[in-house]
Formats: sequence, C-alpha cells, structure tokens
Amino acid sequence: MAGPGLLAFPKGYFDRLCAGDMGLKDWLLEASGLEIQGVEMYPAFYRDRSMAAVESIHEFAAEKGLQVPMMCTSPDFTQAGEKERKAEVDKMQFWIDAMSRAPVKGRLRTCRVLSGQRRPDVSREDGVRWVVECIGELLPFAERRGVHLVMENHYKDGLWEYPEFAQHLDVYTEIVESIRSEWFGVNYDPSNALIAGEDPIAVLDRFRDRILTMHASDRHLRRGYTMEDLEKHVGRGYPQALEHGVIGTGLIDYGRIFAVLKDIGFSGWISIEDGAGGLEDLRQSVSFLNSMIRSTFG
Repeated sequence: MAGPGLLAFPKGYFDRLCAGDMGLKDWLLEASGLEIQGVEMYPAFYRDRSMAAVESIHEFAAEKGLQVPMMCTSPDFTQAGEKERKAEVDKMQFWIDAMSRAPVKGRLRTCRVLSGQRRPDVSREDGVRWVVECIGELLPFAERRGVHLVMENHYKDGLWEYPEFAQHLDVYTEIVESIRSEWFGVNYDPSNALIAGEDPIAVLDRFRDRILTMHASDRHLRRGYTMEDLEKHVGRGYPQALEHGVIGTGLIDYGRIFAVLKDIGFSGWISIEDGAGGLEDLRQSVSFLNSMIRSTFG
C-alpha cells in the first residue's frame, strides 16, 4: 500500500442530496466513473436512516467498486443542556456502528467529530470541557467497533447557524491535546486553516504525528478581490473574497503539503471536497491528486 487512498465527497451536490432532490445512488453511479477508491458520506444524504437502509447503500457502493470508509458526522457538543449533548453522543454511536459494518480494505474506518457551534453564551472553559467529555464517552464505543474518531480543523457545518467552536487553532489544540487515545486523531483540512487565518502548512506540521485522514480542497480569489481583502477578513467567517475551485490551481500549496505527507509516511484517506463548479471540476481535482500521489509516493 503506497501512500494515501483517494475518496470523493460530493461538494457540488451537497444541498441536493441533503434535500432529497438527488438520489444517493445517482451520486454513487457518477462517483464510480472517477479514478477513486471510494466516497465519504454525510448523514443527511441518507433519506432512510435505519441501519438496514444505510447498509443497503453501502452494499450498492461496494457493487460499484466504491468503499465507504469515512463518515462526515457533525456532532454539536457545545449545547448547554446535558440531555441535548447526550442526544448527540447517541447519534454518533449510530454512525460509528454503521461505519463498523462498511466494507473497507486495508485502511481505517473513521467518523469525523467536531466540537460544536460557537454559541455566544458558551464560555471557552465550558465548551472545551463538554467536547472533551463527549468524545471521551464515545471512544470506548468506537474502539470496540474498530472505528477511529477524527477531529477536523473546521469552519462551519453547512446546516449550522454558528461557526465552529474550535475553529481557531488555540481552542482546537487545547481539545486535541486533552484527548490521548490511539482511536482518536486529526482530520486535516488546509482550506479551513486558511479561512481561520492560519498557515495551512504550519497547522499540518503542528499535528503531523496525529493526522489520520485529510480533506483536500482549494480556494481561489474571486474576480475583483485581492489578497489584502482576504487578509482583512480571515478568521471572521467565510471570506467573500474566496471561492471553491479545482485543486492544485488555487492558494493552497499542495506541493509542500505532499512533501510533509511523504515525510510522515501518511497512508490514510484523502477525501476530495470539490465539484462546486460541476463534475468536470471534480474530475480535474481527482486527476491532480492522483498525479501527486503517484509522483510523491511512487
């Protein structure tokens, strides 16, 4: 197994899949025509969320030659009510269980974890404590089922009102360093580091020993905007100066990223978050990343 495996996440179809305007099997049929090993899923893509129905979707993916090793779950652990936090833990247990049954070859099965929303009335101390407690409660369950939890340096779930509680590196680092388990690691996203006002390479190097999976996307300056416009806004939400685009043609230095991945012997999954501009954009991103994997890892 040389280097990372490649997955795709349907960024361009996200709203349609969540609303049920596009069938999940239709996306899987399109994905089966790409040069990838599998797909990353998101809970709201499943119209029927019974275990039998979820397994049926995963079996369909396998028939089309696609693994389903990553679940892009978005638990919201910063809710003040203990009952509400417990409900988030319960939901995560369902998806961990579902991922334990997914057919995966040679690499990890993972569920993403987030901190939760950055609600104005939640203190840093309370938020960090709640997140660490909830993830700590989930880890024995995940270990028994052979599923790793990966915390992403994240901006905002598409269905949330507020941005990520741990968007900025100081809070994110405090949480990650408070959790020591071989079943817990980092899902690295260079674009989210950029949006938070962080250096994507510095974030990668900071967590180099704990990175289990990666999200790959790229950001481009919109027409009429400058880097000065971007610098004024970073860290305060999604900058209007930025837009998604084909990976390898934007602001993220994938040459330096892959040099670090090579140095740390990374062999996990890279999930492509692209396609906002259409399937052809996603196809170009797949081609670019496959070329990077081959040239870097041989």
